[in-house]
Amino acid sequence: MSSANHLQADRSTALKLYLISDFNLETLGNYLSNDSTWPQVAAASAPFGQVFPALLHPHSDPSDFALVWTSPEKVVPAFGDNLNNVEVDEDRVLAELGEFTNCLQQAQRHFRAIFVVSWTIPAYERGNNLLGLRRSGPRRLLLKMNLALAEKLESCASVYLLDGQRWMDENSYSPKLWYLTKTPFHPAVFSRAAGDLKAAISAVLGASRKLLVVDLDNVLWGGAVGDVGWEDLRLGGHDYVGEALLDFQKALKSLRNRGILLAIASKNDEGIAMEALTKHPQMVLRPDDFAATRINWNDKAANVAELAEELNLGLQSVVFIDDNPIERARVREALPEVYVPEWPADKTLFASTLLQMVCFDAANITAEDASRQQMVATDRHRKLSRQMVGSAEEWLLSCQTVVTVEEQCDANRERVVQLLNKTNQMNLATRRLSTQELQAWLQPANRKLWTFKVSDKFGDSGLTGILSLEIGSEIAWITDFVLSCRVMGRNVESVMVAFAAQHCAGLGLQELRADYFPTAKNKPCFRFWMSSGFSYDEGKNRFLWFPRQPYQFPRGIEVRLQSLPVSI
Repeated sequence: MSSANHLQADRSTALKLYLISDFNLETLGNYLSNDSTWPQVAAASAPFGQVFPALLHPHSDPSDFALVWTSPEKVVPAFGDNLNNVEVDEDRVLAELGEFTNCLQQAQRHFRAIFVVSWTIPAYERGNNLLGLRRSGPRRLLLKMNLALAEKLESCASVYLLDGQRWMDENSYSPKLWYLTKTPFHPAVFSRAAGDLKAAISAVLGASRKLLVVDLDNVLWGGAVGDVGWEDLRLGGHDYVGEALLDFQKALKSLRNRGILLAIASKNDEGIAMEALTKHPQMVLRPDDFAATRINWNDKAANVAELAEELNLGLQSVVFIDDNPIERARVREALPEVYVPEWPADKTLFASTLLQMVCFDAANITAEDASRQQMVATDRHRKLSRQMVGSAEEWLLSCQTVVTVEEQCDANRERVVQLLNKTNQMNLATRRLSTQELQAWLQPANRKLWTFKVSDKFGDSGLTGILSLEIGSEIAWITDFVLSCRVMGRNVESVMVAFAAQHCAGLGLQELRADYFPTAKNKPCFRFWMSSGFSYDEGKNRFLWFPRQPYQFPRGIEVRLQSLPVSI
C-alpha cells in the first residue's frame, strides 16, 4: 500500500474541458483556449450531435470537466412537436427530460464536474405570442422544462446548471450562421458563455474570494465625512447619487448575507467615520456588518494586508474597492494577489458593477458560510479574552472547548469538499477533490474520513476539521489532515491527531504515518507536526507514530464521538 496521490491544483496547467452539444461549439472552444487568464482551459469537442453517447462513453483522453449545451427540441422531441403546434402530453415531455437527467447522473463518474446550460429558444420563435405562456404554450412549457431540469439535477452533487438566458438578447440567434456552420449564435453569446464558464470552474476549484475591503468617502456615501459631517452626506433621499449609493450598500449587504466578509480601509478620522456609520438614518451598513476596520491615515496597501492577516485569510481571497485610481494602483502594485477591479467614476454604476463581479461565485453555500460574519465577531471576543488571561494554557482551559467527531455523511459532504478545496495553511496533503472524487476515494472499506466540529463558551465555529485514514494490515496513513485557520492554535489539531492515534491503537496497528507535501502556504501545518510528538523522517518528509504508545488528548477539551460525550 502507498499513500494517497498528491492532487494539488497547478495554475500553470490547462484544465481539460469536454464540449458536448448538438450544435457547433468551435467558437466557444476558441474563446476558452485563447484566454490566458486563470483558470486556463483546453477545450475538446465530442463528435457532433452525439450528446448521449458522449456522456456515457467519453473519449479516451480523460477530461476534468464537461460542458453540455443542447437544443431543447433535440433532447426533448416532444418539445419540438409543441413548437410545431402539435398538442403534446406533459408526461411525455417529463419522461424524455428524465432520460437526459439520468444520463447526466451516470456521467458524473467521468468528470470532476459537469456544467449544463439551461434551454433557450430564439426571440423570433414567437409562435402565437398571446398564447405563449398559456397552458399549452411553448414558452410556458420551456419554463417548466428548465425548472424540472433544475430540480432533477439538485441530487447530482457535481452537476451544475448554468443560466443560458443570461447570455442572450433579441439578436443572439443567427439563422445564417446556423445554415452555414451549424452554429446557432453570434460570437458575443459564446464570449459571455466563456466568461461565466471560467467563473464556474474557478468556483468549483475553490478559488472564490472571501473578503471585500471598501473605502468610505465617495464609495459608501457621497462626500468626505470629515469635511461635511455625517448629517450632510449624500446617501438615500431625493438625490440620484444618494439613491445609487444606497443601492450599492444594499448590494454589499447582500454579499455579506451569503458569507462574504466586509472590511473597511479608509483614510479618515476613525471617530468621525464610525459616527456616520452609527448615526446616519439611511445607512444600510452598520459597524457590526464589518468583520474588521482600518480607518487611519496609513498606507492603504499596508492596511489591506493587516486586515487579511487579522481575519486569517490569504491575500488571494481579498478584493479591494476604492474610487481613487492612485490608491487602486498602489494596492495592485504592492499586493498583486489582491484583486483590484477598475471602478467606475459614475456612482450610478456602483451597484451594477458589484453585482456582475464573478470572483465571489461559489459552488455551494454551507451553514458555515452563512454564519461566517457571526463567527468572526465571536472570534474577536475570543481574542480579547486571551489578552486578559496570563498563559496560553490557562486561556485554552478557560475556553471550555467541545470537539464533536462525526463520520463523513450526506449531511456534511458539501462542507468537507469545501474545506478540502479551500484550506491551505493547515493542510497536510493539499488534495483537491470534487464530491464525486471524494465518494469514489471512500468506496474501499479500509478508507475512513471523520469531521470535527468545534465550539466553546464564546460560540460555535462549525465544521472546521477533516481527518482521513487509509488503513492496512499493520500500517495506517493519515491522508487528509485539514483544519480551518479559524480554529488553528486552539489545540484542535492535537485532538485530531490523538483521535487518529487512538483509533489505530484500537485496531492493533503497528505504525501510523503522515506524509507531508510542502506547498507555498502550508508551513503552519509542518510546524504543528514538528511539535506533535511524532518522529520525523526528513528523507521521506514523513511523520511516524507507534500506536502501542498512548497519545494523550489535550487537557480541558471535551470530545464527543457520534453524539456520545466522552470527556478527555
